[in-house]
Amino acid sequence: MKEFFIRNLSITYSDNNESLRNVNMEIEARAITVLFGPAGGGKSTFLRVLNRLNDLADVKEMKGEVLFHGENILDPGINVIELRRKVGMVFSRPVPLPLSIFDNVAYGLVMAGERNQSRLREAVEKALKQAFLWDEVHDRLKDSAYSLSGGQQQRVCLARVLALEPEVIMLDEPTSALDPIATANIEDMLRELKNQYTIIIVPHNVQQAARIADYAAFFLMGEVVEFGKGIELFQVPKDKRTSDYVTGRFG
Repeated sequence: MKEFFIRNLSITYSDNNESLRNVNMEIEARAITVLFGPAGGGKSTFLRVLNRLNDLADVKEMKGEVLFHGENILDPGINVIELRRKVGMVFSRPVPLPLSIFDNVAYGLVMAGERNQSRLREAVEKALKQAFLWDEVHDRLKDSAYSLSGGQQQRVCLARVLALEPEVIMLDEPTSALDPIATANIEDMLRELKNQYTIIIVPHNVQQAARIADYAAFFLMGEVVEFGKGIELFQVPKDKRTSDYVTGRFG
């Protein structure tokens, strides 16, 4: 089943820097799709299109369609708040709020109007278990989230997204600030979560991309050079530019 249908998507910023050119892609539901390629290739811009975070950027022109549940999310009348609840985002560096661990995870629900403490407790526990963090923090939920390690803080940020029960989780280099052990924990967690969620990730490097990709897209200078199953794209890429990048001959 497809989660997103992207058709002829192009974006130009106000400084006439064209970030994406004629991107066409279908993103599978309940799988990990990685977006990889050199810096400045359009990967993060593409992620931000999928939940309209690019609204906050200085976009001059945007063309094409991005269909989610059959609806073009680029239409001006789309409910952006509801979209961002369904398509959650985790950024490269952990950004916990200056609150307790519990309040960090519950924050989105409280902002959405949830006041029932029993439901909040259930949601927080469920999200922390999904983020493989419950066993580590269940007896210190009133502690500041700043007291956690970097890897734990990143999982708190993910739990905050999961508490809203999204359909899609997007991650932009979520392990770039983490050590190898924390990175491995995040990767293991994503493999489990894909059974329930559609995951789209800009990985930290090519090696990580190859480890976790069910599907992969190689971005270069705003274009998708190649898109397909991860095992095929990393082992037998069809385009020489993909092959050169994957094998380290450029980038």
